[in-house]
Order: sequence, then C-alpha cells, then structure tokens
Amino acid sequence: MVSTLTDAPAAPVPFFTQAESFKELWPLITRHTDDVFDRGKFSHGRKVAELERAIAEYTGAGRAIAVNSGTDALVILLRAAGIKPGDEVIVPAFSFFASASAVSLAGATPVFADITNDGDYGLDAVSVEEAVTERTKAVMPAHLFHQLVDLTALSDVARRHDLMLLEDSAEAIGMRWGGTHAGLVGRGGVLSFFPTKTLGALGDAGMILTDDEDLAEQAAVLRHHGRMGKTIDHIAGISNLSGVSGTNSKMDDVQAAILMAKMTRLDRDIARRAELADAYSQRLRGTDGVLAVPRIVPRTIETEPVFYVYQIEVEARDELVAHLTARGIGTEVYYPRPLHTQPCFAGTDIGLRPGSLPNAEAACERTLALPLYPDLTEAQLETVCAAISDFYAGRR
Repeated sequence: MVSTLTDAPAAPVPFFTQAESFKELWPLITRHTDDVFDRGKFSHGRKVAELERAIAEYTGAGRAIAVNSGTDALVILLRAAGIKPGDEVIVPAFSFFASASAVSLAGATPVFADITNDGDYGLDAVSVEEAVTERTKAVMPAHLFHQLVDLTALSDVARRHDLMLLEDSAEAIGMRWGGTHAGLVGRGGVLSFFPTKTLGALGDAGMILTDDEDLAEQAAVLRHHGRMGKTIDHIAGISNLSGVSGTNSKMDDVQAAILMAKMTRLDRDIARRAELADAYSQRLRGTDGVLAVPRIVPRTIETEPVFYVYQIEVEARDELVAHLTARGIGTEVYYPRPLHTQPCFAGTDIGLRPGSLPNAEAACERTLALPLYPDLTEAQLETVCAAISDFYAGRR
C-alpha cells in the first residue's frame, strides 16, 4: 500500500540516487576494490574477467565480453558481426541516439523504422519489412524501459529476408524471452552499465553477450587494438575482420569491482523496481491528464519484464515537467526528438520528414519518465503522484 503523507511537507525527489544502496554495499565494494588495488591491474584485469564470468552465468550467455561503454558494445558488436560500409541496419526511430550512431560508427547506414503503438515502444515488424532493401544486412531492435520487443515478429522478418537479428539490449538486464536472456535471441546483444541502469557502475561500462564463439573472439580482438591476448602483433581481427583495425575499449577493473558488489542484490533490486512500478500504476491509473501507464504487452511466448524506467504518457508534458521541477521532483524525457529528424541526419538520405514515422513522433511528444530506483520510498512516490494530480486538477 502506498503511504499518503498529507501532513508532511513535500521533500525533493531526485530522478535517480543510489546513496542508501551504497551505504549498505560499501563494505562489499571495498573488498572488491581492495582486491583491484592489491593486484595493481586497473584495466582489463582479473576483476574484469571475474565480472565477465558472473554476467555470463547470470544471463546464460556463452560469452560475455567487457568493454568501456554500452555504446562501444554496440559498435563492436556490429563490426564483429561483419557489418561494413555500404550495409544498412534497420533501427527504431524512438530510442537513445546510440542505436543509430553505433551503426554509423561501424561504417554502415542506419535506416529508421517506426515503433508499435501498443505500449512496448519496440520496433514494428511491418515498418521494418517496408524498410528492407538489397543493402539491408541486419535489424537491431532496442528493448526499452520495461519489456522486450516482439522478437517473434522481428525474427520472422529477419528470416524471410536473410537478415541478422542483433539486439540493442543495453537496458534489458534480467529481461528474458522464453527463458532466454535479452541479447541472446539473435546473434548477439549488449548491456550498458551506465550508473542509472538496473545494474549500474560509477561511470561508463558495457558488455557484449553472444552464444556465437566466432563473434565473441572477433569482439574480443576489436576491443583491444586488434590484439589477441598478450601478443604484440595487432592482427586487426580474424575471419571477416581482415584489414579492420581495433580500438581501445577495455573496461576498468574498478568499475568491474563496483558491478561485482552490486550483482549481489540485482534480483532484489529488480523486485523492488517491480513493486514501485505497480504502486505508481495503481495510484496514477485513471488520473486526469495521464493518458497511459506502462503495461505488459502479451506475447506468444513467456517473457520476464524488468522495470528499468517507469514511463507514462501525459497531456501537456512539458508544462507538467516544469510543475514537477518547481517542486523538486526530477523527471526525464526519453526521448524528446525521434532519431529520423535529428539535425545530423537532416538533408541526407538517412533522414526522413516529420510525419513519416507517426508512432515514434507521438511517443516523443507524450512520454515522461518518473523517478524509479530501489532507494525510492513510498512517501516519495506518493509525493510524485500527488504533484501530478495537483497539476491536472489545476488545469480543469
């Protein structure tokens, strides 16, 4: 039951904090970081290897390859999968910028498709099929906010057109599709450990997930200047990577130490996020001005959602943001502008005119993310909900 604090003044509610969690975790964090300091290896060392094994075990991945950010994980995944200049990769128009920029950084061309309008914010299979050309080599859906996209429909499209299915599963740790972890339904996927993520470091860090041993080996080469192990020869890769240079995308061991400590409470944090999301929905469902609260879209296969972000759709979104900000309540807009209308794509063959992908554009205008993290209290949640109700009551 959500508490109602009618007599207490509203306290500021940050969009994200992990201060209380770190108080509990600090002794374990210290043990892991002391291990790093004692060994004196601060990048691409034993703690990183320890984390790779732990993530592989948690997700069921054949291989987990640590890199220094979720964005680099996407770029290296694409390159290791053989994506090259002249290729096209279909991505959602409603996603974080890296979903498109990673394709460009891999030398290929992002092609934008619309999202569904059923509440999962995922790539629409019909729109994807319409975007396929003779240059299309892969489709890369992004699993956003709380649920996996419809991988059955997208897998069918990929099979019909002989395309690779790669997953931007940066937000999706803990999400599963028929028992298979996000990122492993297709040829490979990624995780981001940006601090606000369900499993977050104290800076940037990322991971590539795959059951494809050849892809894993190529990714491991690419993340380390094209080097294999301790060799001094920069072989630039193996198999389809001949002539392609690697980069420096090694994970820092201190970040791996933080993540090893936080993994001990990952399942508990996921459960807490689900409790808070349910409390939000009970409180906000039917509230004037709230057009939609998150829902779990039925699938043809059993899925396991995870609430990384609690996102609602509202009227007068920007005015509501100002109202909440004035009351010390943090919010975030994911995402204020669809990727196909970003200035960097304007006037190019990549960009599309406004109105061409209506579901993505509508989501950019209506969606708002509310504070959601394990340290959030029921009292703070009620403060957020009451402020939203007050805003729309004042507009009547």
